[in-house]
Amino acid sequence: MTSSTNQVYPVIWHNNAVSLIDQTRLPNEYAFVEIHRSEDMAQAIKTMIVRGAPAIGVAAAYGMYLGAREIETSDRHYFLDQLDQVAQLLRSTRPTAVNLFWAISRMMKAAYETLGTVEEIKQTLFQTAQTINVEDLQTCQAIGDRGLAVLPKTPEKLTILTHCNAGALATAGYGTALGVVRSAWREGRLARLFADETRPRLQGAKLTTWECVQEGIPVTLITDNMAAHCMKQGLINAVVVGADRIAANGDAANKIGTYSLAIVAKAHNIPFFVAAPLSTVDFELSDGGKIPIEERNPEEIYQIGDTLITPSGVDYYNPAFDVTPAELITAIITENGALAPSELAKSQLKQVV
Repeated sequence: MTSSTNQVYPVIWHNNAVSLIDQTRLPNEYAFVEIHRSEDMAQAIKTMIVRGAPAIGVAAAYGMYLGAREIETSDRHYFLDQLDQVAQLLRSTRPTAVNLFWAISRMMKAAYETLGTVEEIKQTLFQTAQTINVEDLQTCQAIGDRGLAVLPKTPEKLTILTHCNAGALATAGYGTALGVVRSAWREGRLARLFADETRPRLQGAKLTTWECVQEGIPVTLITDNMAAHCMKQGLINAVVVGADRIAANGDAANKIGTYSLAIVAKAHNIPFFVAAPLSTVDFELSDGGKIPIEERNPEEIYQIGDTLITPSGVDYYNPAFDVTPAELITAIITENGALAPSELAKSQLKQVV
């Protein structure tokens, strides 16, 4: 058994404000940004200072409380109307990550159901945000252990491939896909993690490898287009990725490049797992074709840092996510266990809203 201690928490309530790890500065600089206002939280989410669906949900919950704290009134109806404006601001930041909308809805529900003064509503909102934070950490630890139970039994020490970053940095801590990796490492079942670099923002290269190095987990970085070659060479035993939104039929939206990874895993008969909390399942969407796909600034693909890498006159297309069809997914690993995609709707497992 290998010990593993995780001390990476990207969203922390500290000194009456929210401290966020600035993920845009990693891996070269480990720095925090202190957030005091809902507008600043919205900007932090939009600019990916905080990113990863569960972490965005936690940050948005605190953002709702920060916005509530800014509303100076004792009139309940006026307060709730202004709080709804805060919710609309935060919802507008990232369209694909369903945890964002789930957390905001939970905060609004708490506000409307709290009887009493405006100050009592504000206190309820703060307590609800903290609960969402703690629950997500516990959920990720459960996902890690549930995932460990369904990984291939042989070889004894596995080599796992992941895409993007679904680790502690993308959650309240521990991670979803990297939660499975952490649990495998803890129990002596992991030989090595292979991490796709994940173009164009390089979350795999910058964030996933950084997390592994912090904990001494053996990690090998590859470019996105090396995955098929590595599989053909017998270097990969399983693929584990996260998700930003999962439809009721099991179609899963994740960082762009996940779909092609699932295709090559299928071609090489390698199990492909999606690890995500039940709050990531959008039961209102029948299939992945209805998942909104965020398109980001094209500068992410036409320049690296301040250096332009394309000639003028080129057109650009920069979707941030793609959707992996359910038939390519071996199982969806949740905090309640691993489910075949077809079992999601039948399970009637509902998010706590």
